[in-house]
Amino acid sequence: MSKPVIFTISAVWDAEAAVWSGACDEIPAAADAPTLDELLDKASQIAMDLLPDNHPEIDPASLYLQITALREAERAAA
Repeated sequence: MSKPVIFTISAVWDAEAAVWSGACDEIPAAADAPTLDELLDKASQIAMDLLPDNHPEIDPASLYLQITALREAERAAA
């Protein structure tokens, strides 16, 4: 197995649309999903589809995706 390659997906919660919006410059791609797990699934599919064209030197088995998620803090209900 090749050395692991990590691509970071930057995700932001859109409360109005009730979805996580994520983008990754290395792929390059963007996607929306209602949960972080679904966003990771979509990003993984996109990454595998685009990897041969954008990064032919990377072995797909060595690709890891990392999500950095940003969401506004909310006060706990009293």
